[in-house]
Amino acid sequence: MTKRLLLISPVASTGLVAKDFNFRLPVLGVLKVAALTPPNWHVTILDEKVESLDLDQGADLVGITAMTPTAPRAYGLADHFRRRGLKVVMGGMHVSALPEEALEHCDSVVVGEAEGLWPRVLQDFESQALQHTYRHINGFPSLEHLPTPNWELYCDKRYLPVHFLETTRGCPLDCEFCAVTTAFGGSYRNRPREEVLAELRNLRPFEGRFILKNCVFFVDDNIISNRGYARELLPRLAEFKLKWFSHASMNIARDPEILQLCQRSGCVGLFIGFETFSAENLRAVGKRTNHPDEYVEVARRIHDHGIGIDASFVFGLDADDEGVFDRALEFVERAKIEVCYYSVLTPYPGTRLSHRLEQEGRILTRDWSLYDMSHVVYRPRSLTPDQLLAGYYRALKESFSWGGILQRLWGTTAYKPFFYPMNLGFRHSARALCKAYHQGRMDLPHPKTTSN
Repeated sequence: MTKRLLLISPVASTGLVAKDFNFRLPVLGVLKVAALTPPNWHVTILDEKVESLDLDQGADLVGITAMTPTAPRAYGLADHFRRRGLKVVMGGMHVSALPEEALEHCDSVVVGEAEGLWPRVLQDFESQALQHTYRHINGFPSLEHLPTPNWELYCDKRYLPVHFLETTRGCPLDCEFCAVTTAFGGSYRNRPREEVLAELRNLRPFEGRFILKNCVFFVDDNIISNRGYARELLPRLAEFKLKWFSHASMNIARDPEILQLCQRSGCVGLFIGFETFSAENLRAVGKRTNHPDEYVEVARRIHDHGIGIDASFVFGLDADDEGVFDRALEFVERAKIEVCYYSVLTPYPGTRLSHRLEQEGRILTRDWSLYDMSHVVYRPRSLTPDQLLAGYYRALKESFSWGGILQRLWGTTAYKPFFYPMNLGFRHSARALCKAYHQGRMDLPHPKTTSN
């Protein structure tokens, strides 16, 4: 008999990429869970970013994913469905880091990646033998023979016309503030190239008059992590005539061959974590690939290949002073950075940063809804919380003003049909955030607040 599985992706209430964010991008994680689900299950995916949730919706089993800022909403939904008598399974990076906390709200937690675990969860559910926790006991799962996601499940969800796809997982850098190494391992795992190419061939182009055709976001943490793998994969991408975007370390600027392959294969943009201009901060967090004296040259080399840059900066690191905001603003203007992504340092559960700040007594709150990179949830070392928050919002406002956008994009060699709309989306969200801040609706946690 066919059973009904309801997969829910909750939305955060605040932050730059919360419910009011203009870029309604698809959620790849739950789509992968759906692909792992046996055919005797009917799968419904509900993403609160693009649609409303019917709290009376029927299901035999409910699965809810949770990132840290969405955890309160996810827990509230889990409590609701359990009160209705439904079994609830939770997964995602937040509950993987804090499974005992999650089990206060759900029946079972999947710790880590769903591959190799999800079919067993469903089998145990059907046998009425659902376990509290499922986790990998022999390291991380293989990325071979992954089932192909069914994008038809997203056909009516009003997402932006971009497909998500991965070629690698994991990262050996283990930056103090990043949860990727803990969640996906300290080495790069690559999918078989032919399986990546087969998945690309099966993607159906989005239709519409003003659609950016064949747009793909490779969700890898570093698309060029394995140079040999990248040198073989990138030339094969050219046959698809893609406009693709991904993450990369700034080491890419030191490899002219890889840059040329990216350009020829259709790369229009790369997300690069510049993070900070302080060598002291970089040493402290473990970002060994970054050298601030090379930042402008890194940007120039990437731009010389017609590739735009989405540059990430973290404010509030221990060596940051009041000049950190002006240094970031000066760089993004000078280097013609197409998109700048600013965030307030946030000690996410499972990171080395969270552990250190907890040991130092610097965590101000465990209200997870505030862990959206737009609040100060810890006690900074060299700035006051008010200075940090004020500087963050000033940088956000200036970079996404009309003047700031035009200054950065005027004369750029990057693909304008991609980056102009991206800036408009960020501007919309930045203005809403800044308005909330100036109206006093982005309150700081009280300094005496402690963890629960």
